[in-house]
Amino acid sequence: MINKLFKDPTDNIIIQLFRYVFVGGTAFAVDFFFLYFFSDICGIYYLISAIFSFIISVLVNYVMSTKWVFNQDNIENKVVEFNLFLAISTIGLVFTEILLYLFTDVLGMYYLISKIISAIIVLFWNFLARRVMFYGKNFIK
Repeated sequence: MINKLFKDPTDNIIIQLFRYVFVGGTAFAVDFFFLYFFSDICGIYYLISAIFSFIISVLVNYVMSTKWVFNQDNIENKVVEFNLFLAISTIGLVFTEILLYLFTDVLGMYYLISKIISAIIVLFWNFLARRVMFYGKNFIK
């Protein structure tokens, strides 16, 4: 069972979602740390900091997702692959920025709490978009 969850290549959507949540958690930790660092330590406005932290976390997410979650080591054109990955992530960033603004500026939540809620919502967009649009996988397999 451990090999199936963590090691063996798979097209199973449940195992891929499990792996994606694990990868997403790692990327989120990177994103969250740098959002805090840029905002509270460097004094950058939180919506601008969210863009910088996003860029760093996308790189982490890209490497882990392509090699482990979706088993895409054999893609011939890495530039096209990364640009498609970045396009999907950028849409996720737009969703994140809107949600951060709504939760923080409109509803008055602390920006780091807003980030957690936003990340949970956007996680599902990113997973489904990458699985269906980028990797050409059906919802159920």
